[in-house]
Amino acid sequence: MPEEQRTVQDSQGKTFTVVIRRDGRLKKSARWIVEKDGTVLLRIPHRLPEREISQLLKDVVAQIERRENRTARRKSHNDADLKERAEWINNNCFGSQIRWRSIRWVGNMQHRLGSCTNGGTTDGDIRISDRIKGWPQWVIDYIIAHELAHRVVTNHSTEFWDLLTGAYPMTEQARGFIKGVAFAQGETFEDD
Repeated sequence: MPEEQRTVQDSQGKTFTVVIRRDGRLKKSARWIVEKDGTVLLRIPHRLPEREISQLLKDVVAQIERRENRTARRKSHNDADLKERAEWINNNCFGSQIRWRSIRWVGNMQHRLGSCTNGGTTDGDIRISDRIKGWPQWVIDYIIAHELAHRVVTNHSTEFWDLLTGAYPMTEQARGFIKGVAFAQGETFEDD
């Protein structure tokens, strides 16, 4: 299969080496992957006209750039940002009445999106699943508010839901979003 190599730039001026490989098995669409060394392997239909390759390269670079931006946004969420957000929610939704010891992202929650410990040696520790880092901020805020509310009411009683929905007005919309994601992924998320 013949190959050629081109260098392209994204909108930020970052350069990519693209290896273009004509593939007789492809009839209509192209396929690409980023190799471990950062090189982009672009497989194109064997008979794709040369005039279409430039636009295809632009499309691939745009997709890579969107993916890198999404990854950077996810990585930009850190424990300090989470703490700052929890403090903002406490001040604006709970009148600064909630107390907790720590809040942090964790990677070991499979079916929970957050948890809050009440009592014992880990009293006041709030953990938020890092699975949600790419979710809309208002949904992340709901999960934080949910865990903060557990510092007041430890169960999911009517008192708990009244407190949470009164404090965080987007509660029902966020719960709907979470149910939609769970359905789309074929799984369930526990309230906690």
